[in-house]
Amino acid sequence: MPTVVVPEIGTAAAWRDAARGLLGAGVPPADVLWQFGAGDADLFADAPATPPAPGQVSVPKSFVSLAENLCWHSDPQRFARLYAFLWRLKDRPSLMTDRGDADLAKLRVMEKAVSRDKHKMKAFLRFREVPKLGDRRRFAAWFEPTHHIAEPMAGFFARRFGDMDWLIVTPHRSVAFTDGRIALLPGGAKPDLPDDAHEALWTTYFRSIFNPARLKVQAMQSEMPKKYWKNLPEAAAIPEMIAGAEARARQMQAAAPSLPPLRAARISERLSGQDTPPPAGDLDALHRQAAACTRCPLHRDATQVVMGEGPRDAPLMIVGEQPGDHEDLAGRPFVGPAGQLFDRVAADVGLDRDRAFVTNAVKHFKFQPRGKRRIHQRPDAGEVQACKWWLEAERQLVRPKLILAMGATAAESLTGSGKGILSRRGTVEAAEDGTPVLLTLHPSYLLRVPDAAAKEAAMRDFRADLSIAARMLAEAA
Repeated sequence: MPTVVVPEIGTAAAWRDAARGLLGAGVPPADVLWQFGAGDADLFADAPATPPAPGQVSVPKSFVSLAENLCWHSDPQRFARLYAFLWRLKDRPSLMTDRGDADLAKLRVMEKAVSRDKHKMKAFLRFREVPKLGDRRRFAAWFEPTHHIAEPMAGFFARRFGDMDWLIVTPHRSVAFTDGRIALLPGGAKPDLPDDAHEALWTTYFRSIFNPARLKVQAMQSEMPKKYWKNLPEAAAIPEMIAGAEARARQMQAAAPSLPPLRAARISERLSGQDTPPPAGDLDALHRQAAACTRCPLHRDATQVVMGEGPRDAPLMIVGEQPGDHEDLAGRPFVGPAGQLFDRVAADVGLDRDRAFVTNAVKHFKFQPRGKRRIHQRPDAGEVQACKWWLEAERQLVRPKLILAMGATAAESLTGSGKGILSRRGTVEAAEDGTPVLLTLHPSYLLRVPDAAAKEAAMRDFRADLSIAARMLAEAA
């Protein structure tokens, strides 16, 4: 069986040319053996063969990148695996995107291993300065890679350290950079390198940034395996720091300040009492306080806060959702289309709005700009909860005998839940302090119902609910 010898220098380019020639000549993977360098030949191999001259072979760019990395892997079967996959790829170019292909999955794992090894070489190789030869400073380093990455990494170090001469020794291959030229040399044993004058300073810095409270030994060793420790000056301090981590963490905890910083105290002072409504006084004072409200982000875009209005001793409190566009501009609740619809229906059933305190669960207008229009947006739970503080203050001042909650947002603020408002409408529930809450639809819902029959049915339900409110007030008088 013919054998193709891939040289130890220029490995990737040599395999690419050989594979291209074999593929062009139609040689199947089972008919060729691959050998890396002058190693031991296979027992069943013929003498090394000269592969056919490279031909034109078109493959996806992603395979070229894959092969460039994989040729430096230490697996003896890497060339055979690559060529077997290339043989299949010539008839199925889409194979490079098939995540279910077992051969491609194996090659990807090998590619990742080579890339990881390159990363480790960048991170953990340490140069030591050696005596000069001429004017240029000279450095040397020892590294033990898992794969044959010295050659492909030579360009990186030449670009990074192009102003000095250096030598990187590995067990398989060494790289020398002298006067701006790269030379690939045989590998060797670890050289006797001098100590670095700055190692003590670097180790001190490494100790200072170590946080014992966040130590995760397994994760640390995954990123910096022990095989690299002996070549890192700072690694000499790692065993000691690991052993003393628990005691140091306890010392840090004990030394932590027992009192909060001054700014925390100021924040606590500012927030204290925010979940408790202000003491009952008068509605005008409450309105002045609300004008400066910043409890939720809605104050930033609204024109003004819109608080409730009506008699201080009103037996009925009417609670809607939030101000609309008209209310935001006028500064008064229920003056837009929904409010006008409510006034007409209330008048028909004998419910006098002038004797009711009318307000909203949320005091600022929430909207989405759309051209010159401001489109109503439903308040979220956090905004309802923030504004509940003001609604509770109004309830304490007015102390109504009955609350008419119109819509899901009002029901959520007063009863804790706004779900299922269509099935709950017409029923009486209770607020936290026991005040009866009659649930009904919001008049804006009636304006949005598109179907005429459904709209008529909803209007009948709304009228019936307001009639219940009028009757309850008459019975309580």
